Amino acid sequence: MSHEPGGATSLEGRVAVVTGAGAGLGRAEALALAGAGADLVVNDLPGAADRVVDEVKALGRRVLVVEGDVAERSTADAMLAAAVDDLGRLDVVVNNAGMTRDRMLFNMSDEEFDAVVRVHLRGHFLLSRNAAAHWRAQAKQQGGPVYGSVVNTASEAFLSGPPGQANYGAAKAGIAALTVATARALGSSGVRANAICPRARTAMTAEVFGADTSGEAVDPYSPEHVAPVVAYLASPAAARITGQVLVVYGGMVAVVAAPVVEQRFDTTGTTWTAEELDERLGGFFAERDPAVGFAADSIMRMSL
Repeated sequence: MSHEPGGATSLEGRVAVVTGAGAGLGRAEALALAGAGADLVVNDLPGAADRVVDEVKALGRRVLVVEGDVAERSTADAMLAAAVDDLGRLDVVVNNAGMTRDRMLFNMSDEEFDAVVRVHLRGHFLLSRNAAAHWRAQAKQQGGPVYGSVVNTASEAFLSGPPGQANYGAAKAGIAALTVATARALGSSGVRANAICPRARTAMTAEVFGADTSGEAVDPYSPEHVAPVVAYLASPAAARITGQVLVVYGGMVAVVAAPVVEQRFDTTGTTWTAEELDERLGGFFAERDPAVGFAADSIMRMSL
């Protein structure tokens, strides 16, 4: 039986679901949420979440495990049921589970593309959809807004388009769009949705970041820098933050602005001609390095 929540940054009395919670970023997020007072449903593949379950219990919080593939509808259904039926409510969803199958686009197989999009994007969709349906039904029954916060895991790869991760970048771009759509669809029900783009040294990113050679007390790319941001976004204190994409790492949070139009061109005639397009649109890009497109330029300006 759960009790009523309270406190601006406290998650006391709240119930959160965290996917991919067995290690790395997901584990750190689960522990941060539990530390803030939340009871948890944690998900990972069979046996992978045993350690975090013991750690959450040591913090005095209730915790249930739902093992399974996040891209399976049955797993999403089981996570919702564990939160609502067994722990008594659902307040927070943290979609974190993911995987990589890196390869250059021209060498990537159908299976490598599908597997990454399936786990990341479909996995985010299934749990978000189930939670959205639950919260909307609650709001209709109560005749007013309910409490709900979704924190999704995107990546700067959706902006930079890494050449060896076309599948991963595409999935993360989809997650960013899904997040904004979720925020817009559920705003009237009182539910918020935000996405983080974490730079965190985990098993999945070991080849990207390598070993920690900083010599600092806390690794600049430690999940410990990211987890408090997730716990904050889940809390009542973040009630006004929704539909945002945030880059998070090393004690820094950067709010990513929505895309803007850099330059507009209008034909001087009735319709465009190839000559006019080449003169005006082509001329605009004439002095630019074609290797530095929209995404790369955006990332360079965002690197703080």
